[in-house]
Amino acid sequence: MSEQTIALVTGANKGIGYEIAAGLGALGWRIGVGARDRRRRETAVEKLRAAGTDAFGVPLDVTDDASVAAAAELIADHAGGLDVLVNNAAITGGMPQTPTTVDPATVRAVVETNVIGVIRVTNAMLPMLRGSASPRIVNMSSSVGSLALRTTPGIDMGPVPAAYSASKTFLNAVTIQYVEELGDTDILINSGCPGFTATDLNGFRGVRTPRQGAAIAIHLATLPDDGPTGGFFDDAGTVPW
Repeated sequence: MSEQTIALVTGANKGIGYEIAAGLGALGWRIGVGARDRRRRETAVEKLRAAGTDAFGVPLDVTDDASVAAAAELIADHAGGLDVLVNNAAITGGMPQTPTTVDPATVRAVVETNVIGVIRVTNAMLPMLRGSASPRIVNMSSSVGSLALRTTPGIDMGPVPAAYSASKTFLNAVTIQYVEELGDTDILINSGCPGFTATDLNGFRGVRTPRQGAAIAIHLATLPDDGPTGGFFDDAGTVPW
């Protein structure tokens, strides 16, 4: 491994993902910009490089086995390894999404990206992460996936995005399972909530900027070796599962 920290951020061509890449790049890290769209990926890499970040593009469709395998090979060849993985790529599936009206195909598509995609990418990158001195995995979740918050009287979690919300609950469960399996390793694995951030994911209705939304991922990606693992956090602290 190089002494320079290597990170892969999925869905890094725009919004929160781009700001995560920019924030980690500002630390002197080398950043793999994972994205499906070639033009947007190249534009993001050019913008990051112009700002001084050591960035390189990683063609990556988290729903495609071959694409993910090729991404892992590219990172190994191009960077020599991986220290930090930020699983940020996600879709909402469109709104409204009440459980009585949502199309099962929408649920399937959202879970394929938001959960199975995380599993697919994480497992492909694990061999490199195991070789890192300070490996970190950050899964970008959301408080809308918190069963505790949704079942607490008096807390308004907004509309019920059945597919998206359930996918984040599912992702939180998977995160804990990784923590349990990899508990005897040095890998710190946590879920992060960016808050209600204005991105194209929600039609830019959020009240936080993408840079603010990226802050929790940057924090969790840079945890010290004795930092927490198996937690769910936002800027204010711990989010209940």
